[in-house]
Order: sequence, then structure tokens, then C-alpha cells
Amino acid sequence: MSDTTTNQSDFKYNQFRFNAVAENQKSSFLQKYQDLVIGDRSLTKLLQYELLMLSINPIPGALGLALRRLFYPNLFAQVGTGALFGHDLTLRSPRRIYLGNHVVIDNYAVFSVRGVDNERIEIGDCVQIGRNTQLKTRAGSIFIGNHANIGSDCRIDSTAQVHIGQHALIAGGCYIGGVNHCYDRLDIPIAQQPLAPKGGVDIGDDVWLGAHVIVMDGVKIGKGAVIGAGAVVTKDIPEYAIAMGIPAQVKGYRKSE
Repeated sequence: MSDTTTNQSDFKYNQFRFNAVAENQKSSFLQKYQDLVIGDRSLTKLLQYELLMLSINPIPGALGLALRRLFYPNLFAQVGTGALFGHDLTLRSPRRIYLGNHVVIDNYAVFSVRGVDNERIEIGDCVQIGRNTQLKTRAGSIFIGNHANIGSDCRIDSTAQVHIGQHALIAGGCYIGGVNHCYDRLDIPIAQQPLAPKGGVDIGDDVWLGAHVIVMDGVKIGKGAVIGAGAVVTKDIPEYAIAMGIPAQVKGYRKSE
């Protein structure tokens, strides 16, 4: 990731935080709720969202799947054919979320988009999102390619951009991206200091991340690489490499038969 991209992401996110705090101080409780959850101050969209969340979102089984398949596309920016939605989903700013054909989202997943520009979540065709998995952006976007499989209990967090390639296989419990705080000042708590995005994450096509892998912000993993379970990826990994450990080190390369 270039220094220019990092600086732009840093400025953009801190501008977002400043504007959000200023706007939050002037807004009513209802407006704050609409900004955070709906992403729009339209009362019509608010009523539609609340009705579907209260009446359809908690329903388990085939009935719930059928009702959500019928009515949930109205909440999103775009939904392809054959999408399936599990129960008890958390959706924040769903009109910034784009879903391809035959996407499957398991129970208790979280999708959240926040920002001041064209931030979004885009998911390609035939992607599966596992139970309890969270996709959260703050002044950034997440893009997931066709046929990717994201396991259960994963978290993808972005203040820049996260790209996950086609046919990527992300095992359960992985953490991708994340948020970096400045910590150079001692007179104020770290939580109150500006964030410092490092340019996002780029995971190539056909990459396999084992269970509980952590991929830090600013890292690129090349096409076809394999990352062993429990590894912490702090630097770029070449194409078709096999890496493992804390921090992850290349131990070999996949071989063609």
C-alpha cells in the first residue's frame, strides 16, 4: 500500500470522525438512530426497516427464509436472484450494501457501513457468509469476489478498503483488517487519539486462510497463497506461498503436479 493511499485514508477517516461528532451533538435521538442504523433520514425507509426487523428478522426455519427472501431485497441497494438470509441479522445502512446472485448469509451475521463518501459493501455471486460473521466499515469499503466462502465468527473491519478475491476460503474465527490507533500522545487516552489506517487489505483469488488467522491492515496476500491456522500476517505474502506462524513466515510454495 502506498504512503499516498495511507495518508488519504487517514485524512478521510479522521474527517469522518470529526464530522460525525459535530453532527451527533446537533441531532435528536431519532436522527442519531437513523444515521447509525438506516443511513438515511427518510421516515418511509425507517418504518420499512423497523417493520421488517420486528416481524420477519427473528423468524427461524423455512418460513423465515421464505419471507426474508421475498421482502429483504427492498432494504438493500441491490440483491441478485436466489439470495438467502438467515435470522437475527444486524443491518446498518443496508442501502449501501450490494449482493450478487445466490448469496447465502447465515444467522446472526452483522453488516455495517459508515462513512461520508461512497463507502459500501459489495459481495459477488455465490458467496457464503458464515454465522456470527461481521463485516464493518468506517470510512472504507469491503469487496468480496465471486464464490468466496467466509466462515463463522469472522470479522472483517475496514477504515480503507478490503478486497477478498474470487474462490477465497476464509476459515472460522479469522480477523481481517482492523483499526489502528495513534498512541504517541500521553496526555489523552489512546481511544481518543486519531485512527491511523494503513491502506487496507488485499487478499487475492484462491487464497486459503486457516482458522483464527489474523491479517493486519496494510497487507497484501498473493493469489493462491495458503496461511496456516492461527497465523498473524503482518507483511505481504507472495503468490502460491505457504505461510504460518506469529508473525507469519513463508515456509514453502505450492507445487504444480
